[in-house]
Amino acid sequence: MKFRVARDDLADAVAWVAKSLPARPPVPVLGGILLQVDGSTLTVAGFDYEVSTRATLSVDALDELDADAGEAGTDRVLVSGRLLAEITRALPAKPVDLAVVGPKVSIVAGSARFTLPTMPVEDYPPLPQMPDASGAVDSAEFAEAVAQTVIAAGRDDTLPMLTGIRIEIDGDRLTLAATDRFRLAVRELGWRPDRAELSTAVLVPARTLADAAKTLGGAKEVTVALGDGLLGLQAGDRRTTVRLLDVEFVKYRSLLPTSQTTSVEVPVSALGESIKRVALVTDRGHHLRLQVGAGSLTLTAGGDDEGRAEEDLPAQVDGDELLIAFNPTYLLDGLGVVHAETVRISFTTSARPALLVPVVGGDAESADAGSTDVDADGVGAATPAYRYLVMPARLPG
Repeated sequence: MKFRVARDDLADAVAWVAKSLPARPPVPVLGGILLQVDGSTLTVAGFDYEVSTRATLSVDALDELDADAGEAGTDRVLVSGRLLAEITRALPAKPVDLAVVGPKVSIVAGSARFTLPTMPVEDYPPLPQMPDASGAVDSAEFAEAVAQTVIAAGRDDTLPMLTGIRIEIDGDRLTLAATDRFRLAVRELGWRPDRAELSTAVLVPARTLADAAKTLGGAKEVTVALGDGLLGLQAGDRRTTVRLLDVEFVKYRSLLPTSQTTSVEVPVSALGESIKRVALVTDRGHHLRLQVGAGSLTLTAGGDDEGRAEEDLPAQVDGDELLIAFNPTYLLDGLGVVHAETVRISFTTSARPALLVPVVGGDAESADAGSTDVDADGVGAATPAYRYLVMPARLPG
């Protein structure tokens, strides 16, 4: 193996693959990056039995320039992923020559020279095959949808059903949902399925999906592939596979409220800044209180002994007055991803969850990604594309 490659192309591919490698691999080879050359194509890959990543890029084979290098052809080598990422990032902006010399890999760019020991490539597990394509989705919209739902996913590995994002496919609609029991995020969007009648649901590790969706956003579309226990995502010359969670997701649709007694519309930026200020006096065991009044929303926190904060915000209020409390972080997480100037918060009682939806053009956002529900009277009602449900905290007294 001996080739020349553009420094930026190599550094970008290695950095992308290295992000998915485990910080503490159970066996050393799983912390390696596999470099495989087939003619003028270099594949940079990583795999830890749960997630695989592969990036391909064009290279110039140098075997014909070196009589002692042997015949050109398919070859592969395994090196430390962490070290390779650090080295390629630090190389000067010169073409990179990479060659395998005995048990080491030589990396040369300009006057910079590195050698890395190889790892036993024969101990490296075979990379999983990409499943057959199921459809395609706009990459920016998909990344936004994943970011809007991942904030509600749990991080407790003892409850694996709460650490995933459920992806539901129903014809040309995708629905993403995640919950950690304290909040629930649901996002709908359109996509182009390869089969119009496709209907299925899978549960994908949330953090892994979020990382993949964010890093695949450089291409226009992401191809989604579903196989036996695997989700595959491909955009341009990069593809990743993720092993699905084999657990049952909660029946989240029954948690979404079907009625309200009070609703508040308020600018997202003003509410977010107010929450950050008032929450400064919250401490463990204390929460942010929202008092809904006539034409205003009053935020309070703390008490006389530990400090108290209060702030009034003008708001468009419809319905009864209400006092309710929340974890301020949960509210800020939702406000950070509604992607609208105004948010509508709907309440039923102080003990029931509140629903946040973005408001666009004077109405709850029901863009192309939304669907239409039919109420008891047979009247269609647009479902907001994004819904964020947050549980209230217990009020004292």
